[in-house]
Amino acid sequence: MTDTDFSRLRITRTDGVATITINNPPVNVLDVALMGEIRRFLLSVRNDPDTRVLVFQSADPEFFIAHVDMTLIDEPHAFDEIAREAPEGLNPFQAFGELLREQPQVTIVKLAGLARGGGAEFVAAADMVFAAEGLAGLAQCEALMGITPGGGATQYLSSRMTRGRALEVILAADLVDAMTAERYGWINRALPASELDGFVERLARNIAALPTGVIAAAKRAVPTENLRDGFQREHEAWAGLFELPAAEKLIRGGLKAGAQTKEGERNLEGLLRTLKV
Repeated sequence: MTDTDFSRLRITRTDGVATITINNPPVNVLDVALMGEIRRFLLSVRNDPDTRVLVFQSADPEFFIAHVDMTLIDEPHAFDEIAREAPEGLNPFQAFGELLREQPQVTIVKLAGLARGGGAEFVAAADMVFAAEGLAGLAQCEALMGITPGGGATQYLSSRMTRGRALEVILAADLVDAMTAERYGWINRALPASELDGFVERLARNIAALPTGVIAAAKRAVPTENLRDGFQREHEAWAGLFELPAAEKLIRGGLKAGAQTKEGERNLEGLLRTLKV
């Protein structure tokens, strides 16, 4: 597999740093194709000693990853292949986040646009996140669709912030700006937009230049938390709500009202709040 084998990812490599630019117009929804490409890329570099840092960014200045593709409500078997390869006890969305969280390289998200739902879960699964003040935003908007997060957010947020703040993020379902996200612990730092690229480039380059073994040792010494029991509770909560009529009605209503278009996604929370069950 080569870096040109992807249609939704642009990959460049410099001095041990791979920069992955997500490009899935119109708003970078996390559909089966995009999830599959990211997954294949992560697996392809997993044992590559020459790739030490992964930086994820978006080709769209407005949207990092909008959220999971809402049209999948009409394709119940779309994730069957990914589900078959998921570790026992994880649904496909949780397995996707865990693949990123367990990546041996240092994973960095450079967030200059919006990330909601599954996009925000991808952000939270990364080792480090740096966001542009005034441009970046995060939201777990699932509650407005009659469900709770099902791709790791309940567990990732609980390990990054207090329970009260995690519940606020999940139940208020508001778009959270970069400075608030930093204060809550959702991201590492909020930076002036003009400084974001330079800061992440320097950090990634410096980490990649560390002596052999330092990255692996640091990631072993600061281990990822075992969240498997929590993932099971999360999946049961999400799946139980997804089966109710309200979820289908709200998701279809959101699509009809303009979700997954640039205009609709700019104020998705407001759009979803207008829907009635």
